[in-house]
Amino acid sequence: MPRSAFSIGEDDLLPLSLGAAVLGTGGGGNPYIGMLRLRQLLRAGYAVDVLPLEALRDEDYVGSVGGIGAPVVGIEKIKQGEECLRALRGVEEAAGLKVSAIISAEIGGSNSIEPMLTAAKAGLPVVDGDGMGRAFPEVQMSTFFIYGLQPWPGAIADEKGNVVVFRHVVDMYWLEKFARHAAVDMGAAAGFATTPMTGAYVKQVAIPGTLSQVLAVGRTILDARAKHEDVVARLLDATGATLLFTGKVTGVRRELRGGFAVGEAEIAGLGAHAGSQARIAIQNENLVLFVDGAAVAIVPDLIMNLHLDTGEPITTETLRYGQQIATIGLPAHRLMTTPAALEVVGPKAFGYPDIPFVPLSLRRATA
Repeated sequence: MPRSAFSIGEDDLLPLSLGAAVLGTGGGGNPYIGMLRLRQLLRAGYAVDVLPLEALRDEDYVGSVGGIGAPVVGIEKIKQGEECLRALRGVEEAAGLKVSAIISAEIGGSNSIEPMLTAAKAGLPVVDGDGMGRAFPEVQMSTFFIYGLQPWPGAIADEKGNVVVFRHVVDMYWLEKFARHAAVDMGAAAGFATTPMTGAYVKQVAIPGTLSQVLAVGRTILDARAKHEDVVARLLDATGATLLFTGKVTGVRRELRGGFAVGEAEIAGLGAHAGSQARIAIQNENLVLFVDGAAVAIVPDLIMNLHLDTGEPITTETLRYGQQIATIGLPAHRLMTTPAALEVVGPKAFGYPDIPFVPLSLRRATA
């Protein structure tokens, strides 16, 4: 059934932020701060209209924007508010065109909300979809680039008014290197925009309906709480996710390295997992879940941490000693699991060449 256009209202903001935090797999920036920024715009009279992918015309140009940097910095360094808009204007000027809609580079965390902020300021609609179906730490880890988008022009902007435009870049990996270096110089948090795409291309390679999915996940959490139901169980039922581990966080190590928040969390099992030990490897997002030394879930599949009692999603920068958590997993969209995609977002791309990618869907079928 074709999806319909809709508008984001103030009542949508809390479920939006909760769902974005869940699908963000720990990263994408702090969604609560993004929610507050969007609420401020809505109260000031700005509108956020959402279009389904099918509503795009082939000849339309679509811009993609998002925050770039380390999520832990984003809760300390307050944004000026127009970083992504300035970056978007930079790529429009370099490309010699104007976009007619905006799409999220990644649907996780505050990067679900950042395109709405930019679209509202620009008077443009937001597309119901994104380039990841989750959050990933690097620019090239997007279906837009994986399936052939030219890596230039791109632009990065900071809160001071600086805009750096990349007019000629060899490939998407060099775009990531240049943008990451600039982001570090800009304080490890900035706004980023990539080269505009045609509507025809976006309809072909974007992961559809993810903004609607974020809202549905957030509404499920709130409804379960209101009814005093088991939030984690409701989420598993509503999303088809798998409960991977329950436990207590016994240690968290994080450090800023090359513009990323890198580290790991250690978890002692509780309940059905009592006696087991888990470890989650982190690079902005949750990358690999090890249980008793064996990898049980790995990128590009989604690994998400929730407070055991409330179902509150836990981003990597808010993961703390003593938290009792449920770690759940959701299969990645098929566009993220092709051979071409796994070269960019699979285990090898994150430094795990000896761990094969076994989809969660296959693990469940053989369990």
